[in-house]
Amino acid sequence: MEILFSDAFVKSLKKHSSIKKVIQKKVDMIIEHPIALGEPLKGNFRGYYSCPIQRNFLIIYLYCMVCRKKGDDKIVLCKDCDKCSDNTIKFIDFGPHDLAYRKK
Repeated sequence: MEILFSDAFVKSLKKHSSIKKVIQKKVDMIIEHPIALGEPLKGNFRGYYSCPIQRNFLIIYLYCMVCRKKGDDKIVLCKDCDKCSDNTIKFIDFGPHDLAYRKK
């Protein structure tokens, strides 16, 4: 499994360092079960998954195998899509619910 973290995810991690352990635990759980743990998003976020961290915080991520299988790669248009294997999880961002969805 290849795991990638976007610059926005790393920046948010620094900003919300007080819940770093909770985030790490949730990231580990997503890596173990990327489809079962996340909720597929719709509309402008088609191809992405979200997973709640606590209260109104959530993680937004992509699982390349599912993205390609559903044809969502034609919508998401990752710059490095052709370089990533199917077994890649890309952690896009996390934060408060409303802010995380605005950052896509």
